[in-house]
Amino acid sequence: MDRSLLIAATACFLVAVVRTLLALRAGVFRPGRFNFVAIACGFLLQTAFLWVRGNAIGRCPITNLFEVFTFLAWSIVLIYMLVGPAYRLSLMGAFTAPLVFGIQALSLAAPIDVPHTTRVEANPWLEFHASMSMIAYGAFALACIAGLMYLIQERQLKTRQLHSVFHHLPPLHDLFTAITRLLWLGFLLFTAGLVSGFFTGQPLPVLKMTCAGIVWLLYGAILHGRHLRKLAPKRVAALCIVAFSAAVTILWGITFVSESRPL
Repeated sequence: MDRSLLIAATACFLVAVVRTLLALRAGVFRPGRFNFVAIACGFLLQTAFLWVRGNAIGRCPITNLFEVFTFLAWSIVLIYMLVGPAYRLSLMGAFTAPLVFGIQALSLAAPIDVPHTTRVEANPWLEFHASMSMIAYGAFALACIAGLMYLIQERQLKTRQLHSVFHHLPPLHDLFTAITRLLWLGFLLFTAGLVSGFFTGQPLPVLKMTCAGIVWLLYGAILHGRHLRKLAPKRVAALCIVAFSAAVTILWGITFVSESRPL
């Protein structure tokens, strides 16, 4: 039942991807409400999946790699739904849908949905710690997407080879403002998740906390560098892509090699 909901959600994101590819191939890309509605439907189905799975296991559904990546995909769409209309109806949706589709398709195809044999009582602080950290990843993912959009537009301006999508990209200044705000949002959420881990009343896994500290320092360094104006906007945009790729790799690694006991 719950996997059927996630399959349906993945199909919604696939529809948005196909529609974008067809428009790009025809050379008449015009972002509109179709992609937004498809993504919104996918988000509702994602939420339904997490609700059903959460009730089934009696806690926040991030107990295995499959659930972690599904929650990550949901967090990305959540942040996307919260950004301003100027971004929801722009190319950001065209970039968000393929990323979420890829994450969910790989999660559904891979044999990683392994249920825990023991039922663990929910710990509110632990739930808050894990969920805030994952939602922060959603903000980092949108910063990565905005960074990619920034680099694409900057290159088109530099080479003077303007594709039809260029006219539907937000101005560079607005994109950089979005990148900065998303970085700060993700950093604050991740900090809240990191700090709350010390109030769980349980021993904290050294490996996980060390890796989380690395991600925190990585994004903190980007924000610090920008605050001191030592990093140009183009460099910040590129670092958003590098940082998110590294953060997802770390997330996969610490989840894959985590101890047999739940988070």
